[in-house]
Amino acid sequence: MLALAIFVVTLILVIWQPRGLGIGWSAVGGAVLALATGVVQLGDIGTVWDIVWDATFTFVGLIVISLILDEAGFFAWAALHVARWGNGRGHWLFPLVVMLGAVISAFFANDGAALLLTPIVLAILLRLSFSPQAALAFIIATGFVADSTSLPLVISNLVNIVSANFFGISFSRYAWVMVPVNLVSLLATLVVLWLAFGRQVPKRYALEKLDPPHIAIRDPLVFRAAFPLLITLLVAYFVTAAWHVPVAFVTGAAALALIAIAGRWWRLGQGAVVSVGHALRHAPWQIVWFSVGMYLVVYGLGHAGLTPLAASVLEWLGQHGPLVATVGTGFFSALLASVMNNLPSTLVGALAIHQADVPAVTRELMIYANVIGNDLGPKFTPIGSLATLLWLHVLAKKGYRIGWGRYMKIGLLITPPVLLATLIALALWLPLISP
Repeated sequence: MLALAIFVVTLILVIWQPRGLGIGWSAVGGAVLALATGVVQLGDIGTVWDIVWDATFTFVGLIVISLILDEAGFFAWAALHVARWGNGRGHWLFPLVVMLGAVISAFFANDGAALLLTPIVLAILLRLSFSPQAALAFIIATGFVADSTSLPLVISNLVNIVSANFFGISFSRYAWVMVPVNLVSLLATLVVLWLAFGRQVPKRYALEKLDPPHIAIRDPLVFRAAFPLLITLLVAYFVTAAWHVPVAFVTGAAALALIAIAGRWWRLGQGAVVSVGHALRHAPWQIVWFSVGMYLVVYGLGHAGLTPLAASVLEWLGQHGPLVATVGTGFFSALLASVMNNLPSTLVGALAIHQADVPAVTRELMIYANVIGNDLGPKFTPIGSLATLLWLHVLAKKGYRIGWGRYMKIGLLITPPVLLATLIALALWLPLISP
């Protein structure tokens, strides 16, 4: 009960953020309390750090890259191109925006998609004079796709990195399993969003109201470097996986290269357009403290009985065949994530799967189902993921407020069918490629 009380108080402070208290300090405070009361031991700090450090610094590196490219105009340029590809037809623009969100989520993580794409889409909607109902359709689509298509690569979500490192899954093996599954998730997302909001999307919009894409480019040098850098980064992930190089090292090297280009280091900053200092100041350093602190709190909760309880649930699911085990694990993880946030629930799921007595094939299905549940399941509630909280914060700053009640109605409508379709795709696909 003490471990549970510490977790609940910590989670409330993380969500509430009284007087602007950073999520990292709230989590560290919970961890210190857990240490002081004996819920966790000093030795657990090293165990938790070993689990989370790669995911944490990979995320920071990706966000630094994203912020620099955003200041250079890269994402605004891409969004304007997408808006023009719609050719003035709202029924084309809607799926194109969803697919743009899927691409950004895949390469810049779900938090990057929520942080970067949302204000750009809002600006385009404002320029096109869309009605509030039409704007809501695009806003919901942008926020939802950030999580629902954050499956394909290890770097697409912190959840993915933590899970891959915990179970020793290589970058290439993970992609081989999850890229096809993510395509199913994308298709299901498009269908569900269209059924829910398609009638609100205007049939036509005025192309002449849009700026030419090249107008958005603020730093041509950074912009020209973007595609070669991103392609090199993606190739490096696959190549270095054979030597078990942490993805944080690869991502950090790419971030340093882009910082050097943006800061014009060879010119001592002369001619720089993008503020590297601004990007570094706005990098999510609080995530570092949050990861260590929150995971330590959850580790103590697991020791106090949550992990064995979750393992018994998984063992029961495993007795009913691969399909039930996959779907059941995914929904169990989703429900857990929706009430305790997906970052701590990922660790709970991983520890439970590691402890559960299930066949090897079922275990592998459960590992990936846990990832899917923690990637998609957070959309049930606003507190399910940091990406959702960040998305709601960005909307509020732009004058768009979505209440929790309204959000949950939408989340409960569109999340279950996408989650179910994605889990069934995993159950069908993984046995085909497993030895």
